[in-house]
This record gives sequence, structure tokens and C-alpha cells, in this order.
Amino acid sequence: QEKLVESGGGLVQPGGSLKLSCVASGFNFDIYAMGWFRRPPGKEREGVACIKQDGMTAYAESVKGRFTISSAHSENIGLEMNSLKPEDTAVYYCAAISGLRTAAFSGLCPTGISDYDFWGQGTQVTVSS
Repeated sequence: QEKLVESGGGLVQPGGSLKLSCVASGFNFDIYAMGWFRRPPGKEREGVACIKQDGMTAYAESVKGRFTISSAHSENIGLEMNSLKPEDTAVYYCAAISGLRTAAFSGLCPTGISDYDFWGQGTQVTVSS
């Protein structure tokens, strides 16, 4: 059974840093890409960052220059978050795209919710003084 487990969430002051991790397990096929999403209080879930197996990345404009997505290996990704703002407060989710759907993306690194096949349960990040 495919599973994604996030960790590293918590409470941090504005301007601070936090690192999230996601571990994938139970996948009997390659993963095309993994990504981070977030759902701020009272808002819809939105894409944050994506990383493909070849290292290609993509970011939402709101986090460019502050967040860095990384991959330790094909089934383990991180999200380094710096210069955090109160508006970064959200539940952060890890997600993965099956490698069986590689042809659908033309080599791009998607950040759309509907592009992803598997989801973690989420980890809360709160930025507040």
C-alpha cells in the first residue's frame, strides 16, 4: 500500500525557519515527481513546490527565494522554509505522481492538485509571534 508520511511541522516565529520531510513507502513503481502543497486556514489547497526524479524543480511565486525543495533519494523529499511569514501558516501536504503517468507531463514539474495521485495526511505549520 502506497503511503506518504510528513514530519517537521510546528510553531515558528515570523522570520524563522523550518524544515519538513516526507517519506514515501510501499510504491511498487517509479515516482515521476513529488511535491508539497498547503492549505491555509479557510482557504483552498495550493501548490508550493515540485521536484522531479531528474532534479528539476518548480515553485509557487509566493515562496520563490524562501523555500527550497530537495530530494535525498527517489522516495524522500524535504522542504526547507526560510523567512517564514504569518501567511505561510497552513497544513502542509506531501504528494506524489506515479511514474506510469510520465508521458502526460511532457517533462514538466506540475504544481496542480489534480496532477497528483497520492497524498500524505499533512503536517501543521504555524508562523506566529
